[in-house]
Amino acid sequence: MSEEKTKKPSKKKYYDNVSVGKRTKQVAYLVEDGDKASMFEYFIKNSDKKQSIVVARSKRRADELKEYLKTKDISAASIHGNHRVEQHEEAAKSFNSGELNILITTDMILQTLELNNIQTILNYDLPPQHEDYFNRLILVDGVGESICFVSPEEEGLLSILELRLKNEMPQEELEGFTPEVSDEVAHVVKDKKKKPRHRSQVVKKVKKKKAE
Repeated sequence: MSEEKTKKPSKKKYYDNVSVGKRTKQVAYLVEDGDKASMFEYFIKNSDKKQSIVVARSKRRADELKEYLKTKDISAASIHGNHRVEQHEEAAKSFNSGELNILITTDMILQTLELNNIQTILNYDLPPQHEDYFNRLILVDGVGESICFVSPEEEGLLSILELRLKNEMPQEELEGFTPEVSDEVAHVVKDKKKKPRHRSQVVKKVKKKKAE
């Protein structure tokens, strides 16, 4: 029998949300919003993963996180809609070459960047639209991991993602991390002035989707 005939047919690879979710490592860390920056600092300092894309919910959050990391001697760049296209391209080039290890951005800009060699997508904030999470997830499809920092206000969003994934995301504790709200992060103070997302409202939407 010829070698050609004995070869097993290659398994077809599917790119729907459920398939990508099943073959990509995902972990959720539950954390207060005010502790996210210090948790991220601890995660980076104790991780062997070098090339990380961090996604924040706003331009301000991205800039604040970059400035916080700077005070901790961690080099990172933030890139978002306030920057020129040339700056976007330069940031992507630096990341792809390994010159830049941590790139902080938003969902809108992430979709426009040509990135490779991503080891970790760190979801600093969960997106209100589940489609944006899967756009993030596809970047590390089968080769990297997705880390989610989930505040109490975002637990309802996590539930919606799990419904879409048809799988419960493993929740772990970051060993050795001690929560400590820091005044060094501007968004911790500013966001307290905003009306928080009520988990009950989000859960109601989840239950409605289940009923449908």
